[in-house]
Amino acid sequence: MTLLIKDGLITTAERSFRADIRCAGGVIVEIGQELDGRGCEIVDARGTRVIPGGIDPHTHMELPFMGTVASEDFYSGTAAGFAGGTTTIIDFVIPGPEESPLDAFHVWRARAEKAAGDYAFHVAITSWSPRIAEEMGILVREHGVTSFKHFMAYKGAIMVDDAAMMQSFSRARELGALCNVHAENGEAVAFLQQKLMRDGITGPEGHPLSRPPSVEGEAAQRVIALAGILDMPVYIVHVSTRDATEAIARGQAAGQRVYGEVLAQHLVIDESVYWDADFARAAAHVMSPPFRAKHHQQSLWAGLASGVLQTTATDHCCFCAPQKAGGVNDFTKIPNGTAGIEDRMSILWHFGVRMGRLTPEEFVAVTSTNTARIFNLLPRKGLIAVGADADLVLWAPDERRVISAARHHQKIDFNVFEGLEVTGCARTTIAQGKIVWHEGRLHAVPGAGRYLARHARQFGLDDVASP
Repeated sequence: MTLLIKDGLITTAERSFRADIRCAGGVIVEIGQELDGRGCEIVDARGTRVIPGGIDPHTHMELPFMGTVASEDFYSGTAAGFAGGTTTIIDFVIPGPEESPLDAFHVWRARAEKAAGDYAFHVAITSWSPRIAEEMGILVREHGVTSFKHFMAYKGAIMVDDAAMMQSFSRARELGALCNVHAENGEAVAFLQQKLMRDGITGPEGHPLSRPPSVEGEAAQRVIALAGILDMPVYIVHVSTRDATEAIARGQAAGQRVYGEVLAQHLVIDESVYWDADFARAAAHVMSPPFRAKHHQQSLWAGLASGVLQTTATDHCCFCAPQKAGGVNDFTKIPNGTAGIEDRMSILWHFGVRMGRLTPEEFVAVTSTNTARIFNLLPRKGLIAVGADADLVLWAPDERRVISAARHHQKIDFNVFEGLEVTGCARTTIAQGKIVWHEGRLHAVPGAGRYLARHARQFGLDDVASP
């Protein structure tokens, strides 16, 4: 099928201009003025900005975690993404400490076969051995995995110490892979959790109290220093504090390649939610890092506007009320995770572009193009250019909607943005040249998503883009 998108305002990370777009065979084949529509399905884009499909670089579909499994699967999650303008995800393969990363990768690939949208994987390194070094090579060379995740938190489970992390960083550099880091001081968190429990603080408020901003700032500063010793680029996920943002800025000013990701949730929700008298509402917001005092939000927005922080994500990891209730008498047992894949782009448009914090072009950069650059998805994703995948969104900049769990497509019984009225949403989403969301109706197909193998980098020659 040939699709012709007519009369839209094309907006990329660099500029905005009026033109038509012809899509055939799942890719963009022509961009120009007044293109001939004979033999095409015409999509009227008047009144919209035509933007690249959103890329969420941080999701957790069907994740086994903290004694339960995330409620969102790869089909429902990628379909919900379509409703919000996201067409591609990068999910996380997380092996147990004694599990083979390669075996875990194959398990996740099988789970993802039902995905409606395209997907790639980061693979977590949760311990260190010669076997893991060998499997990292196989993952890069044979499966196109070019990013590895490291948790500095979750002591006794998936946390790695500095020695293992440096071994992994060094191996990743040899292979041309980028390292991601969850930056929280796991030792400090474990100590504070135990102290709070002894002091009788067992409710959800114990979550932010056990993870103060300083534990994130310290970990970010430490991992940046370790990466600097190895001359290794590093990507810090879900930056939530001024402390970590400033650590990233210092690293960049010193000439290091440091990348920062911020979650849509952290940009607008503050820590007061944890003191809600209703346990279910408070527990529904438990994620790590936790929501912060409002002044941290100012630093995150400034980081996005200045380029210190380059990408936006959701850490989409859904747990319903009965799952969260497992920690009713012990906040350390509340499964960590919230949803967001359906609402990320509306949040960024409403609170970013509409409020003057971001330009429309910067919005495209932080929701799509920068992620494609950093994680080796260019020129296939994140662009509106001939030869790029026909993943496009007709973005309605003035269309309003009220966010609610009663209407969302995410497989979770709560929405952390509940009741927010936002302006700006996806009127039509196109993936692989096919309409998958149009005016409130999903047309997602299970299994239509494709695995995206990525190429490795030779650091220092073919490096990731600078901030």
